[in-house]
Amino acid sequence: MSSSWSAQWDVAPESSRLLIERAHDELLAGSDADRRLADVRALVRDSWRRSIANLVGAEALPPLDLDERAIAAYRSAHPLAGVMEMVRALLVPSPDSGVVVAVGDAAGRLLWVEGDASVRALTGDMGFVAGANWSESAVGTSAPGTALQLDRSVQIRGAEHFNRHVQPWSCTAAPVHDPETRRLLGVIDVTGRAEAATPQARLLVDATARAIESELLVARLRSRAERSRGFTRSHGRSARSPVSSTLRVLGRDRAQLEVSSPDGERIVEVSARHADILLMLATHRQGLSAERLGELVYGPDSVDTLRPEMVRLRRVLERDAPHLVPLSRPYRLAADLETDAQHVVSLLDRGAHRVALATYRGPVLPDSSAPGTEEVREQVRAALRESLMAEASVDALLAFAESGDGARDEEVLLLCLRLLPARSPKRSGIVARLSALGNPDR
Repeated sequence: MSSSWSAQWDVAPESSRLLIERAHDELLAGSDADRRLADVRALVRDSWRRSIANLVGAEALPPLDLDERAIAAYRSAHPLAGVMEMVRALLVPSPDSGVVVAVGDAAGRLLWVEGDASVRALTGDMGFVAGANWSESAVGTSAPGTALQLDRSVQIRGAEHFNRHVQPWSCTAAPVHDPETRRLLGVIDVTGRAEAATPQARLLVDATARAIESELLVARLRSRAERSRGFTRSHGRSARSPVSSTLRVLGRDRAQLEVSSPDGERIVEVSARHADILLMLATHRQGLSAERLGELVYGPDSVDTLRPEMVRLRRVLERDAPHLVPLSRPYRLAADLETDAQHVVSLLDRGAHRVALATYRGPVLPDSSAPGTEEVREQVRAALRESLMAEASVDALLAFAESGDGARDEEVLLLCLRLLPARSPKRSGIVARLSALGNPDR
């Protein structure tokens, strides 16, 4: 099982599981189960009662609302289709993760079900497949259906499920909303054994839902800006198609410029020096004088070195990304250029620490010695470290400690040691690393 889903789980004792099962059986039988029901979580108890009121069968399979052809057409046009790569990256860390991840619409119909093949085969037998309706009114208490019913994240463990076929499993789900209207768009769910319904799992699923909403908003604002820019420039025959661009600099010796337009996407390899210049212009959108840009890229008194490089950069961009050809006096970009480094900082600002850590691929242009790039590199690294140390869970801190930036950070390792339970098997590894760094304080 992947380490992302194998931390220390809070699993209900066997006696609690049996109590829940008996309360469930008595409620279905219509007998007086008030004493037992009093020990069942109110969220679950209320959901069971709604399930009975909706005449949900305790052993019925969910209805298959969408066949293969219908679901292919429907999900291609669904608002969540564009964020599936993000969902996969954050919630399906490896093929043998031990969990399946589902994304459904606002009505509870599953549109994507992906993850561990062996778990998918087992959960598929109970109808947890794309096209099936997992709303509360269809299958009773389950994380995706109850999360949609209550419009908040929900965890359902084992015997808390209303449907008997689902009781071997546990799940965590969170609703996803339109970032502007707050209209319910759908739900994301993680299903597996006990590890799929822990506090850590809930934090990760909630953070992923927030990241999805943020990504939807960014994409929408970018599209509007490009449409507006295209309209403004469309005098007569000079109309331009909307174009968006991202400079990827995290963990890369050579940056990549990704250009997306209605005609398709293309990736442009950027030289080391051109990457420094583009990064400075992307992070100083108000523009930079030739003297200041020269200082940030080369150091003091370097205007004469900068100017011929700007000529070469313009030639490259005229060929590969004409919308980004820099303007002069001051030097500035003609269109917005996003960077993956800025995206990480934005995620941290929104409290999505685990998502930010997963997005952080390494230092900004690690081989660059440009003063401005070194400054951005340190700003991003410091923002990530300080945010994780101040607010993140121990799992996020441990993941950072395994990265190149955190591997030799004694302060981070000591904080992990303080946060871990006394009997955690992970403590010995951290103690050994601290000893190797020459720190006996443990």
